[in-house]
Amino acid sequence: MAVKSIQYHQHTLDVSYEILNPNAKVDLIILHGWGSNKSLMKQAFSPYMDSFRHIYIDLPGFGNSTCNVSLTTEDYARIVELLMIHMNASKDIVLGHSFGGKVALLLEPKVLVLVASAGIYVAKPLKVKAKIALFKILKVFGFAKLRSLFVADDAKSLSEPMYETFKNVVNEDFSDEFAHYEGKALLCWGKDDTATPLSSAQKIDELIKDSTLEVYEGDHYFFMKHAKDVSAKIETTFLKTLEH
Repeated sequence: MAVKSIQYHQHTLDVSYEILNPNAKVDLIILHGWGSNKSLMKQAFSPYMDSFRHIYIDLPGFGNSTCNVSLTTEDYARIVELLMIHMNASKDIVLGHSFGGKVALLLEPKVLVLVASAGIYVAKPLKVKAKIALFKILKVFGFAKLRSLFVADDAKSLSEPMYETFKNVVNEDFSDEFAHYEGKALLCWGKDDTATPLSSAQKIDELIKDSTLEVYEGDHYFFMKHAKDVSAKIETTFLKTLEH
């Protein structure tokens, strides 16, 4: 494991990363989802794809990476790019799980691997909308300290910068960004995913010009059991880019 200090908009962010197969010629950047870290992704994919240089990154605010400023998904992509410059990495293949999928998309790699990716807005249930409305009313009257009763489970233990970051990224719709992606995309999804439902995958598949959708048994973390097959699909997809 290594840590690189990245200067970004007058802030210093320490970004933790790990490289496997350092002498391989093709780079595979692997980005985790919200609330996760590089260790989970390494656990899934490190046994496979040894012809690629694996670069596992803790996104700022997660794992061993720091974050002392509110960020947007665009900011995350730019910070990853700065780290890639440091390690002389190419955008051959970028894999992103959940929130990491949106970051991967903005990097515009040659091959985009979306694993249960976020980025398609799914309307909140009425119950959730009511909780948000109530909190906004209470906030006006000075009851902001009750935040923990109202925020999503993903946000309850967050620092203030990361809570602001969460609010920045949680409801984004990247439909236009998916539609404008020009590379080759592999979409891998769990059919029982409730965090990023299969309907999102189907919409992304329609939006991206050159994409393939693979559906697996399982939920949002289906890839932990199916990493071998997902890895084989990634290798096949990359080989197809070399044919043109």
